[in-house]
Amino acid sequence: MIFQTLFNCLDFTGWLLLTLAVLLLTDVFRNWRPRGFPPGPWPLPFLGNIFTGVDFKSIEKLAQEYGPVLSLRKGSVRMVFVSGHKMVKEALVNQLDSFVDRPVVPLFHKIFKGIGVIMSNGYLWRQQRKFTNTHLRYFGEGQRSLEKYIQVESTYLCEAFREEQRGPFNPHYTITTAVSNIISSVLFGQRFEYSDQSFRKVLELDNEAVLLSGSPLAQLYDVFPGLLEHLPGPHQTVQGNYKEIMAFLEKQVEKHQNERNPDDPQNFIDVYLAEIEKKKEDPQAGFNIETLLVCILDLIEAGTETSSTTLRWALVYMMHYPEIQEKVQAEIDRVIGESRQPALADRPNMPFTEAVIHEIQRIGNIVPMGFPKMASKDTTLGGYLIPKGTSVTTSLASVLFDKNEWATPDTFNPDHFLDSEGHFRRREAFLPFSAGKRGCLGEHLARMELFLFFTSFLQRFTISSVPGEMPSLQGVMGFTCSPQEFRILAEPR
Repeated sequence: MIFQTLFNCLDFTGWLLLTLAVLLLTDVFRNWRPRGFPPGPWPLPFLGNIFTGVDFKSIEKLAQEYGPVLSLRKGSVRMVFVSGHKMVKEALVNQLDSFVDRPVVPLFHKIFKGIGVIMSNGYLWRQQRKFTNTHLRYFGEGQRSLEKYIQVESTYLCEAFREEQRGPFNPHYTITTAVSNIISSVLFGQRFEYSDQSFRKVLELDNEAVLLSGSPLAQLYDVFPGLLEHLPGPHQTVQGNYKEIMAFLEKQVEKHQNERNPDDPQNFIDVYLAEIEKKKEDPQAGFNIETLLVCILDLIEAGTETSSTTLRWALVYMMHYPEIQEKVQAEIDRVIGESRQPALADRPNMPFTEAVIHEIQRIGNIVPMGFPKMASKDTTLGGYLIPKGTSVTTSLASVLFDKNEWATPDTFNPDHFLDSEGHFRRREAFLPFSAGKRGCLGEHLARMELFLFFTSFLQRFTISSVPGEMPSLQGVMGFTCSPQEFRILAEPR
């Protein structure tokens, strides 16, 4: 009777308002912040905090107000952000098994599908990571080590720089191709010429995808993927780029399938194809062609993007600080000289160069927010409850610029990594590769590349800016923080 009376009393506008009120109350109760959950700004009905940026500068401001462990709601999804060395260490190191899983990221899920090495979880992840680590450092008994690959590629890269003596040039894709050639040698058993347009296209597509994936519109797709699926936007470009890259990788795998000798594997793809045969009785381990393709993509990105971006930042900072470049060159001349290539064995004898490379990584802030993780069990962090399945992002930038850890956090200062006697010192708050079980897969390779490529540059060239074109120290923010495009002059020493 009451409902009948109500029905007769309400016109269309009344019913519309009643419906909105019911939906609003439903949203409020459904998305009420759980007891003990980290604090954060009040979310809008239905939308949550979609107008709040999740870049490191926005999170830093929020951390000043809400503390080092805070939360945001994007749509109906709650996310936790962790800032500062103390709390990031607690999450990544002290609680190794609490945040070891990966959440589903809709922007990438169509391509990565929760398989491979970076985006997978559980047994499949453990099996893929174990296999990959086994074959990443040195491929195959009696084959050249990664150090040898890098030394050979350094020669090619320096020759490419030498050929640019006509004048100023942009080193972006020459460096990116050189760095990618190291992991390519392991994966495919070959390097690519710097003039190879098909491989250059792959690197350009990947670079664009990395930049766009950090944009607010691309991140909005992660909040409302069903709504935005068929609408134009950067998410379409990101996913389209990855599809083109995967098509290139499929051709590479097909080539190896047709040409490989099962008794004489020559590269990562060959040994993975053999592993597919071995693990037929264990499908949960995920060894199949689809996972192989995603693993290759994971390794190319882990072995290319951060190292090549760091090397580009290195050139930028050497142009801004020529006196530091001179000190590095003096150390190179004293330890290595001119007649031989730099080797990893030189690294312990070059504390200043090591300090400069580490400071470039710190202030370059290449991956400011790391990659999101997910609570693998109910846990507490900073006194707050983090329920299982909650997406957790640790701000690596907040550690690299933590005022409690660095004497001059906003200034390029290699002394951060030198003791009073000029010896290199490791810093606990140096976390450009993240930490814990989900630390960067390519960290070991990246450290080798940065030292060998950087010392090879400065052994053979003095890097200077084009008159009137001093590169900006303000980075371009995508998923990574990269330098703005720039040109250099490379004068042979």
